[in-house]
Amino acid sequence: MQQTAFIGQAATRRRLLGGALMAGGALAVPGLVRGQVLGTPSLVPMRLSPDQLVDMKCCLRPLRAAGPNLGTESVGGKLVVHNYGHGGSGWSLSWGSAEVAVGKALASLPRSVAVVGCGIIGLTSAVVAQRYGLDVTIYARDQIARTRSFRASGSYTPGSRIALVEPAGPQFPDLWEQMARHSWRMFRTMLGLPGEPVRFGDSYAVSDAPIERRTWPADPAITESFATAGLPRQNSEFAHLDSRIADIVPQAVPLPPGENPFGMPYATRSSQMHFNFPAYAAILLDEFFGRGGKFVNRVFHRPGELADLPEDVVIHATGYAARDFWGDRTVIPVRGQTGWLVPQPGVNYSLRYRNVSALSKGDGIVIMNNNPDLGDMLGVGDSMELPNRAPIEEAMATLAAIFARSAGAAA
Repeated sequence: MQQTAFIGQAATRRRLLGGALMAGGALAVPGLVRGQVLGTPSLVPMRLSPDQLVDMKCCLRPLRAAGPNLGTESVGGKLVVHNYGHGGSGWSLSWGSAEVAVGKALASLPRSVAVVGCGIIGLTSAVVAQRYGLDVTIYARDQIARTRSFRASGSYTPGSRIALVEPAGPQFPDLWEQMARHSWRMFRTMLGLPGEPVRFGDSYAVSDAPIERRTWPADPAITESFATAGLPRQNSEFAHLDSRIADIVPQAVPLPPGENPFGMPYATRSSQMHFNFPAYAAILLDEFFGRGGKFVNRVFHRPGELADLPEDVVIHATGYAARDFWGDRTVIPVRGQTGWLVPQPGVNYSLRYRNVSALSKGDGIVIMNNNPDLGDMLGVGDSMELPNRAPIEEAMATLAAIFARSAGAAA
């Protein structure tokens, strides 16, 4: 079935400098980053004390070895278009994936469609369908703010655990690139809107040793694989596709001493796109209801229940829940955990060091503690959704030491 056309290669890079004067507060050391050399940015230090930690979230990302399910089937005489299984890339691929799914729905010339699921994939699919002139009803247990989508970290990562190389097949990278480029174009139309639903900020990586792009060659000592074990066993099994869109996504560049705002021997900087969940969700919901969309609170237990819906076409977008609802045992849970600090005005950058990171957004500062040696294998097969505070506090302490070190270097 022919898919809807996508945007081409060209795109404009944007970069916003996180800037402001120094601010006080816990761990906001006055000597940090004073711009002693012309061109060095001035950054407001992050307050990383435990009293700033106001939330912990766990998210089960729905990895499918073959990539997102965008297929179709008939259930009770209805056309069902699937749109689930995006791994850690649901937000990032939402517009492009919705374009594919809605394009398949349009092939049957419906006047209305049902969307099952109201996470970011379901809600985006509903809005795209409305823009094509369809009447849309969303059937779901919860609206987006209570879904797993709101437990993500919220940055543009379209290649995050999206598929495994062999099961996805040779045709998947082209489809992924189309979805990633289309989504990037759509996100850029939301820059500068009230509430800043989409925003760029500087992203710094600092290190004690030269920073090099990590690769994941196959380890011959690991003899099992997804084909033999039903789960990936090493990073080389994952599709790593980000290089295909390097022409539109800002890439990290090494910083000379005069542009390094941290007291670390090595640093890189790039411009990172991220999403502010409350503002983003409000814009989509306003458009959905403004176009006459309806939301029906309903829980489905088996596919046959879709036959009761009045619409003849259904877009199925239940994410990880498809594992039980649709009986799709190919959906693999990938556990992720984030800690959330209170928003800190004036802080508009992210920082990574070793295994920890902090991303400042309008809806808070996101703290993560990930083992870099595990790479994409981190959390694979782990369905535990209870948070663990200790790794987040460890990450905060590690990053606080960077700020203290920077203050000492600038003194």
